Amino acid sequence: MTAGRVLLWRHGRTAHNASGRLQGQVDIPLDDVGRWQAHTAAAALTARYRPTLIVSSDLSRARATAEALAEQAGLDLVLDPRVRERSFGDWEGMTSLEIAERWPADHAAWAQGGEPHRPGGESRADVAQRMHEAVVEHAAGLDAGDTLVVVTHGAAISLAVGALLGLPADWRGITGPSNAHWAELHAGRASHGGAWRLTGYNLGPTDASADWNAGPDQQVRDPD
Repeated sequence: MTAGRVLLWRHGRTAHNASGRLQGQVDIPLDDVGRWQAHTAAAALTARYRPTLIVSSDLSRARATAEALAEQAGLDLVLDPRVRERSFGDWEGMTSLEIAERWPADHAAWAQGGEPHRPGGESRADVAQRMHEAVVEHAAGLDAGDTLVVVTHGAAISLAVGALLGLPADWRGITGPSNAHWAELHAGRASHGGAWRLTGYNLGPTDASADWNAGPDQQVRDPD
């Protein structure tokens, strides 16, 4: 028994997103644009789906995004620290340029897809494992007609998708979705090994503004 559909939804924009700073597990709130994105995307999500269960990272940017959906869907919110963003240790709060200046060799390895040394940081494999465990556990309590929404973070989503598709943690076929956009996965048939199937990625209300990261524009539009 498992949910038939899982949506992995990234939080709205923060000041760190806007300034290109690595967030990791630093608890940064949504900015004004991020709050607008969360409410706009929640309206688009509830127009397309009927969420059954909403699980959120306990970091405030994800929780605030999830609360916008919970309010519109009329559901309670379940917090799970296992779906937090990947920890980047000492690099958190820095720009790519600042990291490169202080740790040039490690930054170069990271830019090439390697696993650099970061005091306090998590490996891709560790994040993929905890994300997979959390999603599968929450989905297992639901039925085939149900939709599980997990409100989480960019790197966590890309690693979770790979893990749910049965791919190794070093697979880098996708990057994190845009702020307040989501990935859609459907449960696979038992006859095919039960693996999840990715049916959509970076989905969201892209028609809501001429520039999603600029916030609402002067033209009133339906959120797709």
